[in-house]
Amino acid sequence: MRSSELATCAGVNVQTLRYYERRGLLASPPRSSSGYRAYPTAAVAVVRFVKRAQDHGFTLEEIRELLDLAEGGPDDCEVVRALAEARMVQLAERIADLQRMQQSLAELVATCERPQSDRSCPLLHTLHNDEEGER
Repeated sequence: MRSSELATCAGVNVQTLRYYERRGLLASPPRSSSGYRAYPTAAVAVVRFVKRAQDHGFTLEEIRELLDLAEGGPDDCEVVRALAEARMVQLAERIADLQRMQQSLAELVATCERPQSDRSCPLLHTLHNDEEGER
């Protein structure tokens, strides 16, 4: 299947395919006698996997690890377990950061509901102070 066919089937553009190849997420296909890339039909599933994983917040490096695991991964289960545990720790840290951000935004929204004389907007205050510091 040619690049344009693969891109259409997978719902991406041809430049995305080239990028995935450069990043090692998609194997570089052999070329036909006329010079066109000749992707196997299995490449559609790989590209769709990458896109779904990105939609779920995985980085391209993390997706490469997931693809390695999907292809059989390391022989030692302990290696797989260590990868999974490390990912769980990273996700927990990310969740904690997002919860802190959510709490800050909730406080900001609550401040906006107060009378103007009682408002204290940390974001605007910080931006205002940064502007004065530049003068």
